Amino acid sequence: MSEDTHRATAAALLPLVGGAGNLTSIAHCMTRLRLGIQDRSLVQDEALKALPAVMGVVEDDTYQIVLGPGTVARVTPEFERLVAESRSTPTPQEPDPAPEAAPPPLSPTPEAHAATPPAAEATAPTPTADELAAQGAALKARQKSRNATPVKLFLRRIANIFVPLIPALIGCGIIAGLNGLLANFGQLPSVVPALAAMASGFMSLIAVFVGYNTAKEFGGTPILGGAVAAVIVFPGVTHITAFGQHLSPGQGGVLGALAAALLAVQVEKRCRKAVPEALDVLLTPTLTVLVTGLVTLFGLMYVAGEAAAAIGTGANWLLAHGGAFAGFLLGGLFLPLVMLGLHQALIPLHTTLIEQQGYTVLLPILAMAGAGQVGAAIAVYLRLPHNRSIRRTIKSALPAGFLGVGEPLIYGVSLPLGRPFITACLGGAAGGAFVGLFNQLGDAVGSTAIGPSGWALFPLVKGNQPLATTLTVYALGLAVGYLVGFLATYFFGLSKQMRQELNTTPDSTPTAAPPETSKPAPTSTGTPTEVPTPLSTRTGLKTP
Repeated sequence: MSEDTHRATAAALLPLVGGAGNLTSIAHCMTRLRLGIQDRSLVQDEALKALPAVMGVVEDDTYQIVLGPGTVARVTPEFERLVAESRSTPTPQEPDPAPEAAPPPLSPTPEAHAATPPAAEATAPTPTADELAAQGAALKARQKSRNATPVKLFLRRIANIFVPLIPALIGCGIIAGLNGLLANFGQLPSVVPALAAMASGFMSLIAVFVGYNTAKEFGGTPILGGAVAAVIVFPGVTHITAFGQHLSPGQGGVLGALAAALLAVQVEKRCRKAVPEALDVLLTPTLTVLVTGLVTLFGLMYVAGEAAAAIGTGANWLLAHGGAFAGFLLGGLFLPLVMLGLHQALIPLHTTLIEQQGYTVLLPILAMAGAGQVGAAIAVYLRLPHNRSIRRTIKSALPAGFLGVGEPLIYGVSLPLGRPFITACLGGAAGGAFVGLFNQLGDAVGSTAIGPSGWALFPLVKGNQPLATTLTVYALGLAVGYLVGFLATYFFGLSKQMRQELNTTPDSTPTAAPPETSKPAPTSTGTPTEVPTPLSTRTGLKTP
């Protein structure tokens, strides 16, 4: 896409989320624009999902607009620039929200975005992609309310610490892979040390970034969190003895940095309350670094180091002794873990393994869940040749699914249908078992970064065997996930009754239905504001 296209996308998004005044925060991860929304009622979901660049929306602790890898990183700066310009507009032009909030064409009324003739709308009882999306949105909303437990909210905040680090992990991981290729083939020997420095520099200081983000996330001063975490990577810690042994730089890694920064936030908050305002600027930072630094050096580094070593040993032992079974469980249960919000607990584990071994052996196995989802979606596409609405959704979401962006397929197709979600999990389990089996046989398949999945993970794949072998195992694992997800869904994912209900065209149905019960899908996963007859009621489904 051109720069003008990204600017146009940003300009289209801004009024649909309520304008600049309705935003409290703007950030992005690998695939999503994450917005803090002040007044949720001002967000026009239907119009957002009708935009060609939007693959779907996910409502969590922030309002997340799925734009896809690459696109989101280019749209976000344009979006931030438009927000800044809007907020800096002189007062006379500020009370212009009337045109921004008023246009009925962008209101969430389904008829405003209908693309088919009125006659087709009046005779279409067939379930559409919009109804599937409505079911998925309802399921997600219910699951979100269940996920709002203290433990899961804490895990979500931990995930927020590591998500901003993903671009650097990916960039350094790819450079490390390129460096390995050049070194193995004896090419450009003068460049190899430079690439090694680029790839390793960030990882050697990742504890500092984790400390900084931790303090920022939990309400402390970010630079103080980075300062206490920097103690962990300081070379001079080799002269310090704790628990009867000399410390080593980096001992405890990201876990130690996380614990140190969390402690620093608590110390700082207590100092703010106890220290007189006149002395706050001197005493609070000094006491925060001093107290937290001593606890880190003489306690946290050792404990976190032991915990990190246990994680690495445990992951290697699990895949070495029960690789196929472990892979089956991990690949099959990952999508339910995402629904429950428990997948966020894996992010520090991935980062710890990357810091220790140079790659995480868990991510390629978990990536198989996305392969099962893609296979299931293709089966649904072929099983419903006459349901243009659902097929349009699948067709538009599949490219993102191959790249590891599964939300449009999950919440727009498989989850509201019920059975295809289960068969997609079976595909992920089969792919995970395949990759896990090769880990058990001695061919470890890992990833040098977290974030990407599917085909996007290929540049980051690394293991203990030649690269061609490791890439082949990962590719075959994806193929197994696609195939099993497809076959399980094709033969068992849609009952006969479901096929009869879903596999019809509006034009072929003689029964007239109220105009509001049918509306063609605007794009991939549009969610209607009104669904008079729930899909599960009409098809006899029981969604998970």
